[in-house]
Amino acid sequence: MIRYVLQSVDVSAVRFGISPLTELGLGLRALRVPDALPLQRPWLQRIAPVRPLLDTEVLLALVNDSRRVADFVNPRPTSPLTAFDDELEDLARITPERLQGDLARVHGAVPSVFRGPHDQVVSRIRSALASAWELCFVPYWHRMRAVMQADITHHSRVASQAGIGAMLGGLSSAVTFDGRHLDVRLSSPAPRVRPVHGEGVTLVPSMFVARASTPLDEDLPPTVVYPARGQGAMWSTAERPDAGAVRDLLGTTRAALLAALGEPASSTELALRLGVTTSAVNQHLRVLERGGLLNRARHGRSVLYYRSDLGETLSGR
Repeated sequence: MIRYVLQSVDVSAVRFGISPLTELGLGLRALRVPDALPLQRPWLQRIAPVRPLLDTEVLLALVNDSRRVADFVNPRPTSPLTAFDDELEDLARITPERLQGDLARVHGAVPSVFRGPHDQVVSRIRSALASAWELCFVPYWHRMRAVMQADITHHSRVASQAGIGAMLGGLSSAVTFDGRHLDVRLSSPAPRVRPVHGEGVTLVPSMFVARASTPLDEDLPPTVVYPARGQGAMWSTAERPDAGAVRDLLGTTRAALLAALGEPASSTELALRLGVTTSAVNQHLRVLERGGLLNRARHGRSVLYYRSDLGETLSGR
C-alpha cells in the first residue's frame, strides 16, 4: 500500500489527466498476461494480426510477470489533451540513470535487451513504442479516449455534487480517502508513506488497470491510475429496445437514447454506447429535447442530457 499524505492545498490541486503513453505502457500488461484483463480480450483479438510486426522483445521486457511496468512508459500527463508524440519526444531525453533505475525496479536487474549504448537503446525503445501505438492503439484510440473522457466527466460531477472525498473514494475499491490520507492498496504488502508536499495528485483513468496503480519510484510526482468507468461499453453496443409503441413513435435510435438516459450522459458517451456517430446523436437529442422528453445541463465543457418527467413517463420509468 502507498499512502499519499495531503495538506489542504494538495486536496485542491487534485486533477485529472489522460496519457496516451501510459495507456500503451499499461496495455503491455495485457500482452504479457492476457487473462489479467478480461475486458480487453476483444482488443487483443483485434491486434492479433499485427503482433508479428511488433518488436515484442523490447515491449514485453518493459513489464514483468507481476505486471509491473517501467515508470518511464507511465508518465504523469500534463493535461487531458496530452499527445503521444510529445510524450515520446520527452522519452528521448531520458538519462541513463533513470532508464536503468526504472528497469531495475521492475526486474531486479536491467534485461539484456536494454544493455548497450544508451542512445541506441533509447532509439529502439522509442521505435518499438511508436510502432505499437500506430498499429495497436491508433485504430481504437478515439473509442478509448471517449470512455476515459466520459469517466472524467462523471467523477468531476461527483466531486462537484458530493465533494472531493466522495469522488476519490469512488475511483476504485483499492482507493480510500479519509480527508488527509489517500491510500492506494497495491499488490506489494509493504506500506509506503509519501507526503505530497504541494505537488498535487494526478488521477489517470485507464482501460488496462483492474484496481489501481502508482509509480514504483516514490520520488516521482504523486499519480493514481485507476480503472476507467464504462469499459464494458468499449467493445459492445447497447441493446436496442423491443418492438413497441415507443419505438414506433420515436424510431429505434431515439427510443434507445431515451432508454439510455436514466442518468445524465453526454452525447459522446451515448454515441459510444449506441454505436453511432456523435453528430447523429446530437441531432436526435435536439429533437427529443424540443419534444420535451429531455432536459440538459452544462457541466464544465460537456453538456449532459437526462430524461424529463415526460420522458420518464414515456419510457415507463
